[in-house]
Amino acid sequence: MLELKHVGFETDDNKEILHDVSLTVQDRFVAITGPNGGGKSTLAKVIAGIYQPTSGQILLDGVDITHSTITERANLGISYAFQQPVRFKGLRVHDLLSLAAGKDTSVAQACAYLSEVGLCARDYIDREVNASLSGGELKRIEIAMVLARGTKLSIFDEPEAGIDLWSFQNLIRVFEKMYEQTKGSILIISHQERILNIADTIVVVKNGGIEKIGPRAELLPGLLGSADAAGAACSVLTDKVEGVR
Repeated sequence: MLELKHVGFETDDNKEILHDVSLTVQDRFVAITGPNGGGKSTLAKVIAGIYQPTSGQILLDGVDITHSTITERANLGISYAFQQPVRFKGLRVHDLLSLAAGKDTSVAQACAYLSEVGLCARDYIDREVNASLSGGELKRIEIAMVLARGTKLSIFDEPEAGIDLWSFQNLIRVFEKMYEQTKGSILIISHQERILNIADTIVVVKNGGIEKIGPRAELLPGLLGSADAAGAACSVLTDKVEGVR
């Protein structure tokens, strides 16, 4: 279980991005949504340890990880998938999957992870993770890495971006399989209705704080009818168009 208590974050030039965020994550699927620029991605990076909070406390299964590094948090069981995946020149896809799993992964197992995310294993297993891969391919490989890690808390920042040719149903199936294997929580930042629709809990982040939090059945109908949801839909459409280019 992840607990955030009155967490805040300011940039080096004292710009406040997050303020007084208190949140408990213990359900299977928790979706964080809200308008662009509201602090969603920053919150995810604070949880993962990419950014250090400037106030408040973060606990993972009762252990204070407020000032733990990203490596220490990873070792404790937190995975993070970037909105824009990182390229690792000189490393093969097989190498990355082995690093994610924390052991030498067999070719068969690595291929199984790639197949789960809709990639033909024989075409990718020995590919270098460089500019020859598209953003969508990198996104799927990164999701396969999180699947290989099997951690107690997996964080995905807009996982739907750049995977237009791969069905949402398959993406959701990967999340469900991930939960079956780990029984851990999956935290997803998304505007997409189809992803919000699988969430047990929805958290609405706006202006650096939590505006609403509650079960999907209570929050989703209002979100779909709001002006913010309309703006979010436009944002997703833009992302899709960019992904096709």
